[in-house]
Amino acid sequence: MAKRDYYEVLGVGRDADERALKGAYRRLAMKYHPDRNPDDPEAEASFKEAKEAHDVLSDSRKRAAYDQFGHAGVQAGNSADGGFGGAEAFSDIFGDVFGDIFGGARRGGGARSDVYRGADLRYELDLSLEQAVRGDSVKIDIPTNVACERCSNTGAEPGSKPVDCRSCGGSGQVRVQQGFFTIQQTCPSCRGGGTTIDKPCRDCRGRGRVRQQRTLSVKIPAGVDNGDRIRLPGNGEAGRNGGPSGDLYVDVNVHDHPIFKREGRDLSCEVPISFATAVLGGSIEVPTLDGQIVLKVPPETQSGKLLRLRGKGASSVRAVGVGDLYCRVQVETPVNLTDEQKAKLEAFDAAVQQGGSGHSPRATSWLDGVKSFFDRLGA
Repeated sequence: MAKRDYYEVLGVGRDADERALKGAYRRLAMKYHPDRNPDDPEAEASFKEAKEAHDVLSDSRKRAAYDQFGHAGVQAGNSADGGFGGAEAFSDIFGDVFGDIFGGARRGGGARSDVYRGADLRYELDLSLEQAVRGDSVKIDIPTNVACERCSNTGAEPGSKPVDCRSCGGSGQVRVQQGFFTIQQTCPSCRGGGTTIDKPCRDCRGRGRVRQQRTLSVKIPAGVDNGDRIRLPGNGEAGRNGGPSGDLYVDVNVHDHPIFKREGRDLSCEVPISFATAVLGGSIEVPTLDGQIVLKVPPETQSGKLLRLRGKGASSVRAVGVGDLYCRVQVETPVNLTDEQKAKLEAFDAAVQQGGSGHSPRATSWLDGVKSFFDRLGA
């Protein structure tokens, strides 16, 4: 019986890459797996066919020969049963398809490396508004794992070195027989590293790292805000067995300011003014992050009015330039008046009332709105 084209068997094009071949092969292997299709010779034949096609197309040398000469180019390399070499080959394919689920490595893939990157660290940094806006350089203390100086991060006492694991022979994997199947699992003795330490370092007790508190200088760029994150590459935990260190992430938390509120590049604050200043206008001193500045209040200013000071806000790491400062005017009601002051105020109020509604436009507008509301209710 003539064999089908290997590309047709896997359902891929002739330009398929390794990833496409692997994906197609896995789908077919799981579909036709004899364990899922007991006593089904057709499923077993399809399983063998997919195995043979994948074995050829996943090998660059065999694939080149197949593309040029067809089945004749690779026939000599296949076994008499079509490339399915019995129980041993069956266990290999089981490991290829499901090895990542069980934590196994491919057969022939070599020993697993015991070199690991260090963990990333996170630090919450509290800043004042002034520090966040202007930038600063602060020192922080980080408890972390650093490379052990005594053993140079190997975990072995000086004069000795890690040796191949006796259980797995240095592969990091052991084969466990479960009936008809042979499954690869992570070696319990070396935990997949492939090596063990006979003489652990006395300082780190074989871990290759020791706990230590490090002091780092962190440069805060001008304009940072709540939730911003500063990355310090290589300042996380030390890697294992010479692996690279992780990174340190500094999360910025800006404290509330007693005077200013910040929104992006703009600042705002409340400024109390006297009744006379609100009526007649005048100049008052208001605070900024750079010191006091004179603010001109126009005559007849109402409570709640916003007065803007350009360029007196904050900078931002996300935008160019400096924002503005918005001063919300609050007219302050006088308290603890003397009898004489009260009398003069009453006389002033009477004089204003005699002048008609033109002196109180907001009150007049409000009263008109109330009257209109009740008129509609009575209609």
